[in-house]
Amino acid sequence: MTTLTAPPPTRTTRGRLFDPALLIGILVVAVLLALSLFTGVYDVAGAEDGAEMFAITRIPRTIALVLAGAAMAMCGLVMQLLTQNRFVEPTTTGTTEWAGLGLLAVMILMPGAPIALRMAGAVLAAFIGTMVFFLFLRRVSLRSSLIVPIVGIMLGAVVGALSTYIALQTNTLQNLGVWFAGSFTSVLRGQYELLWIVALVGAAVFVAADRFTVAGLGQEVATSVGLNHGRIVLLGTVLIAIATGVVTVVVGNLPFLGLIVPNIVSMIRGDDLRSNLPWVCVLGIGIVTLCDLVGRTVIRPFEVPVSLILGVVGAAVFVVLLLRQRRRA
Repeated sequence: MTTLTAPPPTRTTRGRLFDPALLIGILVVAVLLALSLFTGVYDVAGAEDGAEMFAITRIPRTIALVLAGAAMAMCGLVMQLLTQNRFVEPTTTGTTEWAGLGLLAVMILMPGAPIALRMAGAVLAAFIGTMVFFLFLRRVSLRSSLIVPIVGIMLGAVVGALSTYIALQTNTLQNLGVWFAGSFTSVLRGQYELLWIVALVGAAVFVAADRFTVAGLGQEVATSVGLNHGRIVLLGTVLIAIATGVVTVVVGNLPFLGLIVPNIVSMIRGDDLRSNLPWVCVLGIGIVTLCDLVGRTVIRPFEVPVSLILGVVGAAVFVVLLLRQRRRA
């Protein structure tokens, strides 16, 4: 029986923030976003109220694609650095399920709660769940890096089962299913604006990027250079919880996005968070937008939730990463 050990330290390089390849990537994503603006059943170009519908539905949806894609990709990158494990992200650590539980609790206790209050409940629960996961990793020594996401998935399954039970008892199971559908269909003007909060989270991640990179080298290394490792982990947890809670309330579950994007970027460019961050954002936006375009066109006039397409693609990438890790071991 083969015993898998933790992966060897990855190379940490400092690349340039912007280069011609990144510019090409931005142009490709811009083309995808332009297609998103004009893709749909409703004819915004020929209808009398096309301009109004364009402003109400298409522009908010495209902005939501940008913000949600970039935010969840960044969350995965930060989590992988802090845990020193390439297989973790909000949907493999139970963070998304905790956010859903917090959202459900607010809706049950205060049925008429505004979206800001529901978002606060989701963020608080996501923070608690992420801290539980990090505390578990700190107290338990795991020989295999593969055990970490398995533990997170099991924890998320338990929390998800609890949410389902509570929803069944309170007749809110349908609402729970809608929240976790992971679809941009319901993103409209007046309902997505709080998603701009994740832009502030992205700015905070960029400011603290060097600290996250050093913290990702381990507690001993971080302490030796005068960095408070505990505070950096706490800061990362807060930022992850805010982004996950906000995206869960507005859009829903976007599985494996934080797993796919950081791994692709890190394999090509190394593990310097600051120079990788623009690449992670661009690739995250591009993948979400492409999956959303496929979902809107594959069975027109109906839509396939973007979470379904992301789940299929992400599961395949997850298996490839596992096989790659096994060969390295």
